[in-house]
Amino acid sequence: MTASANKKVAHWLLLGAFMIMIQVMLGGITRLTGSGLSITQWNVIMGSVPPLNDAQWQQAFDLYKETPQYKLMNSDMTTDGFKSIFWWEYIHRLWARLIGFAFVIPLIYFLQKKMITRQLGKQLLIIALLGALQALLGWIMVQSGLIDKPWVNPINLSSHLMLALILFSYIFWVALSLLQPPMESGIVLKTKRFSVMLLVLLFLQILYGGLMAGNKAALSYPTFPKIGTYYIPDGLFSLEPWFVNFFENSAMIQLIHRTLGGIVAILMIYFFWQTRRQKVTALLKRALRWLPSLVILQVLLGILTLVNSLGRIPVVPGVLHQMVALLLLTVMVIIHFQLSGKRDYTAD
Repeated sequence: MTASANKKVAHWLLLGAFMIMIQVMLGGITRLTGSGLSITQWNVIMGSVPPLNDAQWQQAFDLYKETPQYKLMNSDMTTDGFKSIFWWEYIHRLWARLIGFAFVIPLIYFLQKKMITRQLGKQLLIIALLGALQALLGWIMVQSGLIDKPWVNPINLSSHLMLALILFSYIFWVALSLLQPPMESGIVLKTKRFSVMLLVLLFLQILYGGLMAGNKAALSYPTFPKIGTYYIPDGLFSLEPWFVNFFENSAMIQLIHRTLGGIVAILMIYFFWQTRRQKVTALLKRALRWLPSLVILQVLLGILTLVNSLGRIPVVPGVLHQMVALLLLTVMVIIHFQLSGKRDYTAD
């Protein structure tokens, strides 16, 4: 396959990665505005058409009135209030459908032009399976909030977020493989291993960010640097069985998220300091330059979101905090790809 064909397919995949990034942002807005359970039914064929008249709006509102969220939290909501939460969830679901079209339609074209090799076909199949699993997990997540509790299960929410980031990272990696940027030479093995460790810790930190969001843990301790009145709060193992505390205990989740966040920030800045003077390619140099700025911005946004979580979590800093985490992940994927030294000629 020619370099021109590689570039076209890579740009298609990069578009898909960008659309997933927008979807993550929409998911954050949907969660923070309490909109995620506003649509109780989703017709695969006709679901792209929202309510068009007062009767249809009332029908959708009546379905929402049967949910635990309405009965326990929003029983005084008006039709106008329902519309305000409906639209964010509607846009979130509609954008997911657009991602599907953006994947399938160009894929058909590339297949007809014989621009998909066997190796690349296997990678695209993995992408398709991850996308299907993500859609299924999203459905399970919403269903978990329509039965007994007025919110989605925090573990389901965090899993939904993590799978989206895994899908994003894999698509981005395959696109980089097709573009085949010059790889690094002379980088010590320890640096490569360091990048792997940072990626693992970053994924773990984002997972606990999802658990913070799902459990609304910021509302319990909207203070910094102390967690409430202590640096190490009481009741870290107040739930039974003991391991549940790592997923459902707000005190434990906050302690882990804050501590791990500090560790990741320090290690990333140290990584930048250790590699800044090495002879590297232009792509890696640009990625390294972004690293400390994004780390500092992410820490500040986390603190800003936390101390303003009085009664409700603020939408703007909360969404920005999530998006900067995704940008950090993007930079780390680029860094590790460049340091990996492995050329994946998926389109040869």
